Formats: sequence, structure tokens, C-alpha cells
Amino acid sequence: MENKFQQEILDKLQSHVVFNIPIGGGIPVTETVVVTWLIMLILISFSIIFVRNFKTIPTGVQNIIEIIVEGINNFLKGILGHEWKAFAPYLGTIALYLSLANIISIFGFTPPTKDLNVTAALSIMSIIIVVGASIRFKGVGGWLNEFKEPVPIILPMKILELFIRPLSLCMRLFGNILGSFIIMELLKIAIPVIVPAVFSIYFEIFDGLIQMLIFIFLTTLFIKEAIE
Repeated sequence: MENKFQQEILDKLQSHVVFNIPIGGGIPVTETVVVTWLIMLILISFSIIFVRNFKTIPTGVQNIIEIIVEGINNFLKGILGHEWKAFAPYLGTIALYLSLANIISIFGFTPPTKDLNVTAALSIMSIIIVVGASIRFKGVGGWLNEFKEPVPIILPMKILELFIRPLSLCMRLFGNILGSFIIMELLKIAIPVIVPAVFSIYFEIFDGLIQMLIFIFLTTLFIKEAIE
């Protein structure tokens, strides 16, 4: 029984190849990529359908969209101050993507954020934004001077920090989503009826949204530090 559980969990953790693109020797397209495409399609479709007919006086779905957008904007304003507009498109897009990616398992899909490749890519993009922000607001010279402040002796630590930050963002998101996914899969295997539905409210919805908020919050803090 124990071996059966282990095999089922290991099988769930693998990102299986769904199909191959017949180019060259064939390009494998994994389940992670397919679910990511689905999330992109959902977000793009919603933006086209619900945003194109906005009215001066909001009603219905427009009210919900404006509340979400205003909430994200106010969150960024509170941390970044007057410079929030330059980073709102990126951070807002990542927030929407992670919100859907982290909770999509409640619809029967495997969350792409349990794949280390996805969380690593998101973390690298965020650190590129942080470094780019520092160069934009301080210039190349100002960015390089940060590595020897407040005293030149900490230069090695500053360089190490440049690699630790994306690693921290990556592993925190990956570890929490993977942990929640494993717990839910164990519950579904052991008690497949009512209990998993109750626990999914926390492990698949609440925890997923919390991890999105933490990722955005830390990225915003890094940007704030970079542009100060």
C-alpha cells in the first residue's frame, strides 16, 4: 500500500509530455506548458471580452474588474510611491497569472507553479526587473556603487545577494505550492470523498493566493530598495 501511494504521488509530480511539435527531432510540450497556455488564453479572453465595453459609470462585471485593478494599484502605491505606474503592468500581470496558476488545481488541472522551471523563470524575470529599475533610476554607475555600500568590504556579500534573491523567490513559491499539491493528492488518495473538498479551500485557494501575494510583495520590496 505504501509503495502504491508513493508511486501515485511521484506520477502526479512529474510533468508529462502531452504532445510533440514536429520540428527537427520533435519539441516535447509538457503538461506545464499546456496549462500555462490555457491560463494565458483565459486571461487574454477575459481582457478582450470584459474590458472593451467599459462605461463611465461601472456596473456588473466592470465593478469587480475595477475593484481588482484598484486594489493592485493601491498596493503598489503604498510601497513604491510615485513610481508605481512604471511597474504596475508587470506586477499586475504576474499577480493575475499566479492567482490563477496557484488555484487551477480545483478545476482538475495541475498547477504550473509546482514545476521548478516555472517558478525559476518568474524569479529570474523579477530580478531582471529589479536590476533594470536600479539602472534606470540611478544609472549604471549608481547601480555598481550599490555593491560597495555602505563599506567596500561587503562587495562579495552584495554579489552573492544578487543570486540569492531569485533563488529565494523561486524556492519559496515552488516549495509551498508543491507542498500543498502533495498534501491534497495524499488526501484524495486516502479519503477520496468529502475531506479533500474541505481542505481544498485552504490548500488550493487560500494558500495559493497567499503565495501570490508574498511573491508580489517581495518583488515590490526589492524594486523599492533598488530605486531608493
